[in-house]
Amino acid sequence: MSWMRDDKGGEWMDFGSPEGEFQQYGIGVHVLHPGQVNGLYHSESVQEDFLVLAGECLLLVEEQERRLRAWDFVHFAPGTRHICIGAGDGPCAILMVGARGPGKTLHYPVTELAQKHGVAAPEDTDDPKQAYREWPRDFRRVRATWPV
Repeated sequence: MSWMRDDKGGEWMDFGSPEGEFQQYGIGVHVLHPGQVNGLYHSESVQEDFLVLAGECLLLVEEQERRLRAWDFVHFAPGTRHICIGAGDGPCAILMVGARGPGKTLHYPVTELAQKHGVAAPEDTDDPKQAYREWPRDFRRVRATWPV
């Protein structure tokens, strides 16, 4: 498996691409160091699940903050607003699993909580390109640094 890294968004890998074997099922691991985020605050029209494998993160979900630690599991029903921020004193590894496929949509709401944590899109939008237009897109292929 190849890993990708971005200084703002941590490191991640997918077990398959939407065009390959897993067209309706997304699964991968995302590693966040303290302060790194796995994206912008958003909701999806499909379900998603996160299982924290190691470390700690702060979950922003439906305008609430929740501290997650190893073996905490969260299910996001379609339409649930969420994002994770690395916390604690080391890396946080999260197994992320979700539905894929035609018709999947995303929404990036601008909320007070998302703005407070710096994970809000510039404006309310359904367009990922618009939501991430101010983010550096410096993705690099790397060797996995997790597990340590």
